[in-house]
Amino acid sequence: MSIKNRKKDHVELTVNSDVFYKKSSGFERYDFIHNALPETNLQDVHTEAVFLGRKFSYPLFISSMTGGYSEAGAINAQIARFCEKWNLPFGVGSQRAMLEDPSEIESFSVVRDAAPTAFIAANIGGAQLTGGLQNDDIDLLIESIRANAIIVHLNPLQEFMQPEGDTAFEGIEKGIKQLAERVQCPVIVKETGAGINKQCAEQLLRNGVKVIDVAGAGGTSWAKVENLRDRQKNPLHNFNDWGLPTVDCIVEVNELRKRYKFEMIASGGIRSSFDVVKSLALGADFAATAQPVIKALVDGGPDALDSLMETWHRETRIILTLLGCRNIRDVTRNHLVEI
Repeated sequence: MSIKNRKKDHVELTVNSDVFYKKSSGFERYDFIHNALPETNLQDVHTEAVFLGRKFSYPLFISSMTGGYSEAGAINAQIARFCEKWNLPFGVGSQRAMLEDPSEIESFSVVRDAAPTAFIAANIGGAQLTGGLQNDDIDLLIESIRANAIIVHLNPLQEFMQPEGDTAFEGIEKGIKQLAERVQCPVIVKETGAGINKQCAEQLLRNGVKVIDVAGAGGTSWAKVENLRDRQKNPLHNFNDWGLPTVDCIVEVNELRKRYKFEMIASGGIRSSFDVVKSLALGADFAATAQPVIKALVDGGPDALDSLMETWHRETRIILTLLGCRNIRDVTRNHLVEI
């Protein structure tokens, strides 16, 4: 099957089907410690956050979603306009398709036209880095969207579930190291929902990676997505719940701050403003989400997406006030109780 048809399947299934983990991301294990005497005015509370040296309106990265087929261009353009309007960083979906078929470049390059000043990250799969990526291909990934960073997504579980998946993983670590040495922009490495633990994160940091997106289990199960595809002839449903819960990944990877300087994104089951703030309290620098964004966009268009963001902004300011915090930087583990 062509990549473009596979990408269309992914969008349709994540919006319209039950593709979620049975296991949770773990945020329900924690509750906020209410402060009955916050001594803080709501009007003085702000949600701005810094990521890779740049200030954003809210600590939310819009995760990589789609690209590589004609309809994806329209989706990417709308997400780009949304991120430009709200001053949020985002990443395009895997650009592998445009490396194999230059006619698909426009489905990605449209994002820079729609968001001339936004922070945009390019994206390529780790499986495409075995043996290294040609310099011309690296340049195309970055220059086609004038990327501010480049994401390498790790998805061995998803690859196993795909009939057309790449299952040769030897050499990805070396490929990431070579990429980090080659590019001028920061390299972000993320999982696609099965999680990055402490050991894996340390390997990545040793190879020049600047940002770890733990992307744990608890949100969309990409094993389940692949197993639900109509063209899948031999689904492996026993792997639908494989992965490390997001909260466990955040806590583990945060321990590496004693030895490494890096930034961490928490994703995997981020479904509310409460999840965002809890992830920051547990040690993440930023949170990220994808499914709620594309679901709102497909179901209700740009207005629904704006409404979602307005709600998360408002709720976050109330949460911070009830914790006695004036900004995101003030939130710590001390504001949570394990239940």
